[in-house]
Amino acid sequence: MTTLEQLTSASLGARIVVIAGPTATGKTVAGLRLARALGGELVGADSVQVYRGFDLGSAKPTAAELGGVPHHLIDVLDPEEEIDAQRFADLADASIARIVARGRLPIVVGGTGLWVRALLRGLVELPPVDRALRARLEEEVRSLGSPALHARLSEIDPLAAGKVHANDALRIVRALEVNEQTGVPLGELRRQHALGADRYQALFCVVDLPRDELSARIEARANQMLEAGWVEEVRELLARHGPTTRALGAVGYREIVTHLERGEPIEETRMHVVSATRRYARHQRTWFRGEPGVNLRLTSEELTPERVERELSP
Repeated sequence: MTTLEQLTSASLGARIVVIAGPTATGKTVAGLRLARALGGELVGADSVQVYRGFDLGSAKPTAAELGGVPHHLIDVLDPEEEIDAQRFADLADASIARIVARGRLPIVVGGTGLWVRALLRGLVELPPVDRALRARLEEEVRSLGSPALHARLSEIDPLAAGKVHANDALRIVRALEVNEQTGVPLGELRRQHALGADRYQALFCVVDLPRDELSARIEARANQMLEAGWVEEVRELLARHGPTTRALGAVGYREIVTHLERGEPIEETRMHVVSATRRYARHQRTWFRGEPGVNLRLTSEELTPERVERELSP
């Protein structure tokens, strides 16, 4: 009897389609269109949709929207569980193996850039965390502020600094930590790693929209989510799992948590959600602009089954 491990090993190198890009660009709609036309199944690459209960704010597709198209790696973890890029890649490998074994086309859809990179190329090997070094850097964040450490990172590792927001203390600290441990900038380690062998034969598609159009779409979608009951969803998640649940720190969710905890007017919260989502979209655009191996850069409407069939043809 063939084991999942054997299936996974055999499927590495298989042909897959990847649809990535900023939030609100229509990735899921494009993926569903391809799946229906080409006999495919979706594999999520979204660090919030993976959690049960995080539905409205993650734009998780409903059963009606899926229309029977299988969608893997959504609603697979409880909010208390942790997942990183390596665990995602392992889960995605297993899902892809099963899809390939059924003779169907795996279509990976999502905007979590590091997860997509881990799936397509694996992760760069980094030294383990040095607790004393991390504690020192975290103390500097508290005393000097994240922007000051981001400025330092920009001097020694501009590649890494360019992909990290000035207030993202976690990633800034890790980049500085790796540089001190290895003497090599993290950005350079990742650049060298990105030149390595592909794990799959991927048609890597990045979908995007003109900035003004995407900005308007983000605002409209945030309004729709709030009108559909997003605040109530977050209220229930807080009651069930508590405010320290990691996924409640995701873009949009954290702004609504602030609204519920501090009594901020909903109109202010609406503006904060839209602003935070726009910043996140800019970060995603920057990330995918620098990713190697992208085959197509286009809008979701341009990503038609006919176009994909032509690209996949030998």
